[in-house]
Amino acid sequence: MRVHVADHPLITHKLTVLRDRSTPAPTFRALTEELVTLLAYEATREVRTEVVTIQTPVAETKGLAISEPRPLIVPILRAGLGMLEGMVKLIPSAEVGFLGMVRNEETLEPTTYAERLPDDLSDRQCFVLDPMLATGGSLGAAIDFLFARGAVDVTAICLLAAPEGVAALETATEGREVHLVLGAVDERLNEKGYIVPGLGDAGDRLYGLV
Repeated sequence: MRVHVADHPLITHKLTVLRDRSTPAPTFRALTEELVTLLAYEATREVRTEVVTIQTPVAETKGLAISEPRPLIVPILRAGLGMLEGMVKLIPSAEVGFLGMVRNEETLEPTTYAERLPDDLSDRQCFVLDPMLATGGSLGAAIDFLFARGAVDVTAICLLAAPEGVAALETATEGREVHLVLGAVDERLNEKGYIVPGLGDAGDRLYGLV
């Protein structure tokens, strides 16, 4: 697994505002979208392209276009939805699937409760969106799900990660083509499986308590 931690002052600044517990939900949602777009530039550095010929107002020239089959963006519900718009803005031609996963707060184990994905992901590049990489259970299970359907190349984008989650994901994805793009790696997990210092529950801060 390749890990890339984006080291950019704009990313750090936006993360700082996200971490602040006084930041209201509308600002939190807007900043999350902006952050994902910044992280997506790194995440899509190796997106598959093909050479095309076009006509400019001056002359014929060659350029690049996104290859078929198109990339698949997979937000993990529900918090991953807050990252979707920032990713789609960068790759508007991509297809979008959904994967619903919930973590048992006692066992910390993930459970899949919903999915809307193609049955065959053969030869597809997939981009998984999950704001927080804490224990690594949910993201690891999501990546397993995609590879089981034939995916060959999976990139995960997270705003924050704990070192324990990164290590667990590396073990879980051994031997697979997985790329992890992060806004930052925090100090640790606490006894409840939350990232410290973190930013709290991303889903609740995006959409409120339900």
